[in-house]
Parts: sequence; structure tokens; C-alpha cells
Amino acid sequence: MRTASMDARSVANRFAAQLHFCRRQNPISYSLARTIHAHMTASGFRPRGHIVNRLIDVYCKCSNLSYARNLFDEIPQPDVVARTTLVAAYSAAGNLKLAREIFCGIPLDMRDTICYNAMITGYSRNNDGFAAFQLFRDMRWDGVTPDDFTLSSVLSALGIVTEDERQCKQMHCAVVKSGLGFVTSVLNSLASFYVKCAAAASSLSSVLLMAAARKLFDEMVEKDELSWTTIITGYVRCNDLDAARKLLEGMNEKIGVAWNAMISGYVHHDRFQEALKMFRKMQSQGILQDEFTYTSIISGCANSGIFQLGKELHAHILRTEAEPTKDFSLSVNNALVTLYYRCGKVDLARKIFDKMPVRDIVSWNAILSGYIEAKRIEEAKSFFVEIPERNGLTWTVIVSGLAQNGYGEEAMKLFNQMRLEGFEPCDYAFAGAIISCAVLGALEHGCQLHAKLICSGHDSSLSAGNALITMYARCGVFEDAELLFLTMPCVDSVSWNAMIAALSQHGRGVQAIELFEQMLKEDIRPDRITFLTILSACSHAGLVKEGRHYFDSMCGSYGITPGEDHYARMIDLLCRAGQFAEAKNLIDSMPFEAGVPIWEALLAGCRTHGNMDLGIQAAERLFELIPQHDSTYVLLSNMYADVGKWENVAKVRKLMRDRGIKKEPGCSWIEVESKVHVFLVDDTKHPEVQAVYTYLEKLRLEMRKLGYVPNTKFVLHDVESEEHKEYALSTHSEKLAVVFGLLKLSKGATIRVFKNLRICGDCHNAFMFMSRVVEREIVVRDGKRFHHFRNGECSCGNYW
Repeated sequence: MRTASMDARSVANRFAAQLHFCRRQNPISYSLARTIHAHMTASGFRPRGHIVNRLIDVYCKCSNLSYARNLFDEIPQPDVVARTTLVAAYSAAGNLKLAREIFCGIPLDMRDTICYNAMITGYSRNNDGFAAFQLFRDMRWDGVTPDDFTLSSVLSALGIVTEDERQCKQMHCAVVKSGLGFVTSVLNSLASFYVKCAAAASSLSSVLLMAAARKLFDEMVEKDELSWTTIITGYVRCNDLDAARKLLEGMNEKIGVAWNAMISGYVHHDRFQEALKMFRKMQSQGILQDEFTYTSIISGCANSGIFQLGKELHAHILRTEAEPTKDFSLSVNNALVTLYYRCGKVDLARKIFDKMPVRDIVSWNAILSGYIEAKRIEEAKSFFVEIPERNGLTWTVIVSGLAQNGYGEEAMKLFNQMRLEGFEPCDYAFAGAIISCAVLGALEHGCQLHAKLICSGHDSSLSAGNALITMYARCGVFEDAELLFLTMPCVDSVSWNAMIAALSQHGRGVQAIELFEQMLKEDIRPDRITFLTILSACSHAGLVKEGRHYFDSMCGSYGITPGEDHYARMIDLLCRAGQFAEAKNLIDSMPFEAGVPIWEALLAGCRTHGNMDLGIQAAERLFELIPQHDSTYVLLSNMYADVGKWENVAKVRKLMRDRGIKKEPGCSWIEVESKVHVFLVDDTKHPEVQAVYTYLEKLRLEMRKLGYVPNTKFVLHDVESEEHKEYALSTHSEKLAVVFGLLKLSKGATIRVFKNLRICGDCHNAFMFMSRVVEREIVVRDGKRFHHFRNGECSCGNYW
């Protein structure tokens, strides 16, 4: 019997030693654990007690919880060690439901501090601070004494979810009463709790909470790296960089983490020169610089556009870091990719990406963002398909990028695909989808997205609100855009710009100026986009005097140097008003060579006023600059057609054919019952086009009774018969789309039609009469602006 007992003990000790060896492997070998377990079974050895517990622990650390649970379930009366091991394993795997199930199965008389700690830590790691705190209260109620690990875990958990100053004080009292107020790890956690609450609190409470954290820090008998770093980080988060710097300079030890926190704070608060001085001081004092140091400085270079310095830092890293760790390489390379693409070096960023030994989702998203920012959309789309694993940011970048670059339909498809794949859109993704609706003029779809935005709780988002203003304005529902602007909980310069642009697009130039002046009174500083919108508003309304004033004030009052786009808007304003001499003088006085936007604005004005000589000069410059662009040929051809120079028209059209240039076909579209109907000139393909022509002829008879006469000047082909000319006008795409809307939409509904090109003069005249005949509002958005036709008048006042 003694021999058998000793043999069993020897076998148990051997298996225990093997399991101990298995646990020491890094990572723990699952196959080795299975082999040891198999040997136990084959030898007839039935593990009990500490052997079973050790085997459960090994399986848990191999992340094979099913085997661990099977073993656990076979134990008639598992002890607290086995239960605690499984609680910790389920918690680490994020399965708090099963962890809590095992924990609740532990009899009260068996529970100890360690098992409570395992469950509390599980809640803490899974960001459920309230549950962790509640269990801490239960623990004390059950008479189990917390230790330093308990308090550290509870404090960490509460720091995630609470901003309550009173709870900070309550936990401080609990720490003092526990008798653990001298333990550095507990005091660090308490200080961190104060700091997190301070960062989220109002300014006054923040000061008081940081003062309490600092008092705690000053009274600590022993301080470690975390103690110093916590308080310095706290000052940084609360925007008190001077206090953080003063504390850092009072340190006796050279703690790199604290220096990193300080540098990161300077970068985050746009004080890059001070961050750079600290970086150089770290080097001179021999303080170790790691991936956190480098990523902060590289990010500062990217934010400030200081490419040369970033490039030098890149070279320094290549020289000094011969064998970087995986974490160092990944984070630094991600920062470098961002630096290069933000400084306009997308191809170099891609080279760094291609050479990266390891990549993560941040790496892929950075290159995708680079292509989008550089407006290389086709490459962005191809790259998006290659991304092996996408997150919400990936989808947001591609949806927003496509939407903002005119790919509205593709953006909407991807937004819907994003949702189908289980990604909940953030407010920025919603903003991208809403902008897509603005591009497409898809009002019904935009309204649906607005409703979903409210349901998702993102309705107070600034980015989404700004996108909605743009969407409603560009879909012709100006009143809703204005209401949204007035009711948004907060607005920024982008909101003001969007609303001024909305007024401009809808022909409300005087109101746009009034809003701009109100913006100035509220101390919102205008930017270059603001001036683009206000100059457009002046141009659309013919407000030459006001336009001159705002153009001159850009540099004189706000220090903004006008760009080519600003000059183009100003020249467009002057040319629309027929002031060509002043426009030409402005072009001659520009500090740079006139480019495409300038000559296009001049040519468009010349076409409107029939200034043939200057128009030909502008067209010749455009032929040199953009010989493949169809609009130059079309405008010049139309100018000749206006004065009946059909030989010149033929020459321009022959030149187009010889150069292989095709005119963009005019098309108009209207949304009816969530379906977009598109019409071309002289359309014969739409299934209901014959009914449209029939009703249009009926309307024309009614319109003639009110005085409508087709303006055959806008027939831009050499047609002899007046009847044929009138027929050519009647087949314009915008007329067909409007009449289709009158046929299909409910009585009294506003007709909203969108056209890719400028509305024709005869169509404009016809819609004024048509709005009187049908007694309905007709809204047409052409390539430049909106026209609201009501009771025989247009919002543009016939100035467009």
C-alpha cells in the first residue's frame, strides 16, 4: 500500500512538473498540453486537486476554454482555485456572462479576495466600470477584505465611466479606511481617477480635481514612474501645459514616459516648437527616445506641414534604429506614412507602406486617406478593394472621399454595403452619405438618412448637421436648410459657410451678405472658403459694389491672400455685369499668370453679353491650356450661333471632331417615388416620354395664351423653319423632366429638377409661364445655381 501510494504521488509529481514546464513556454503550447493530458488518460492516472486545477489553467492560457470548461464540469466539487481560474479566463476572453455565471456559483463561504479580484478585473478590462464598482460594494458587504489589487482595479474601472467629483472623494475615503493609503500602486490609481475626472469636468471642477490629485501626489512617500507620468499627463489633458512643464523640470529622475507625455501635449495643443525643443533636450540629456517620442514629433511635422524636418527625422531613425522592435516599426512607419501623404508625397508614402514588415488597419487607412486627399480617386477605389480587414474608419474615409469628389452614387452604394456588413455608421460616415445625396439631388434618400441619423443619436453632430444644410440646400429645399442652421445646438465656420453658400445658390445675395455681416458680429473669423461663397453670392445677384468691397477686405482686413479661385469669382462678377474693362484690368494686375478658371469666367461672361472679340481671346487661351475640354468649344460655338455666324459654328464643331472631343450631353433628372428618372434632349427612350410630349404640347397652348413666345435665338443649330426651331426647343431635357414631374407627382407638390448644364434661356422663360399655368412651384438646379419659379417669376430676377 505504501509503495502504491508513493508511486501515485510520484506520477502526480511528474505530471505536475510537466504541466509547470508547459506553463513556462511562451506562448504556451496547446499541443504539448494535449499530449500531457493524453498521457494521463492512457496511463490510467485520474488527476485530482491541484493537478486538475493546473491543467485547467494551462488550457485557459492556451485560449481553449471549451477543454477547460469540460474538465471543470467533471469535477464534483470544484474548489475556489478552479472557479477563479475559469472566471479570469472568461473575463480575459470578454465573455462576462459566463464569467459571472461561474462567479455566482461560488458559495459565499468559499469566496475570497482573489476570486472577487478576478471578476472585478474582468469588468474593468471590459470597460464596465459600474458593474465593477457594484461588485466591490458587494464584496465589502460580504465581509471580504479588499487588497491593493482590488482597489487599483476598481479605481481604473471607475475612471472609464464616471466624471463624478463626489465619487472621487468617496473612493479616496475608501482607500484611507482600507489602510492601504500608503501603497504606491493604489495611490497611482487614485491619482489617475482624479485626473480622468478632471479632464472631463467643467473648468472650475477640473481645477479642483487636479489640485486634489496634486496634493495626493505631493504626499506620496514613494513615487514611481507612473506617479510622475500620471500627474504630468493630467495637467496636459486639462490644458495646463505650464504646470506640467514645471513639474517635469522638478524631477530628479530621467523618466522618458513623462517626457513623452509632455511632448505629446505640446503637439496636441499646436505648440510644436516647444515640443521640438523638448525632443532635442531629451537627446542632449541622454533620455531614451522610443516609438512614442518619434510618433509625436513626426505627427507634429505632419500637422505643421514641416516636411523637411520630418524627412530628416526619418533619416535619423533609419541610421539609429538598426533592429527596431515590431511595435516600434509599426507605430513609427504609420506616422511616417501620414507625414508623407499630408505633405503631398503620396507615392513616397506608398513606398514606405509597401516596405513595412508588418501593417495594421491604421497603415491601410493612412494610404487610403492619402489617395483621397490627393483626389486620386480611382487609385483609392482600387486600394480599398485590397484592404484585407476594414473597420468603421475605413468605410468612413472611402464614403466621405467619394461623396466629396463627385462620386455620389458609388458613395451611397458603399454606405449601404457598410451597414450590411454590420458596421454601425458614425456621424462622419452619415455626413459622407448625406453629401452623396446632395451631389445626386436625392432628396427623399437624404430625408431618410436624416431620420436614421436622429434614431442613431448622431443628430447633434456638427459634421452631420453641416452636411444636412448642404444637402437640403442642394436639393432645392432651402427652407429646411435654413431651419436646420437656426436650430443646430452649435455651429462653426463651416456651418456659416454652408448657409451663406445655400443663400448664394438660391439667388438670395442680399440675405447672404446680411448673414455674412452677422457672422462677423459674432466674432466668427471668415476663411478663404467664406470669401469664395460671399463672392459667388454677389456674382449671382449682380452686387458689384459689395463684391469689390469683400474682395478688397480679404487681404486688407483679414490677411487672406486671394487665390486664383477668388480672382475667378471676382472676374465672373464683373463679366456678368458687363464690366469687361475692369475685369481685364484685374486679370492684368494679378500676381500670377491667369489660369483656366480665370479664362473660363471671362469666356462665360463674354457669351452672356456677346463680347465676341474678348470671348475669342479667352477661348484661344483655353485651347492652349485645356485643349481637350469640351465647354470651351461649346461656349465659343454658341457665341457664333447667337449672332448667326453659322460658318464659324461649323468650323468650331469640325475642330472638335478633328481633336476627338465630344460634347457632354445635356441631361436632366427628377426623383419620383425614390426612383431617379433621367431625360436627354429629344428623348425617345423613357417609357412614358410620349405622354410627356402630349402634355407638354397642351401646356404650351395654355402658356401662349398668357403671352409665351418661344425664343428661337436659343436654337443653336442652323435650322431654317421657325416651326422646326420651336420643336427643337420643346425637346430640351429640362422641359421633359419638369413635365414628367407635373404628370407623376401629387397635386400641389413642388417640382424639383436637376440639370448637368446651364439652363437654356427659352426654358427659363417657359418655366415662368408654366408656373402660372399649373399654379405650382418649379425648382430647377442647373450647373451653377437654383431657379425657383413661382407665379410667373424666378428667384434669380432674370439675372443668371
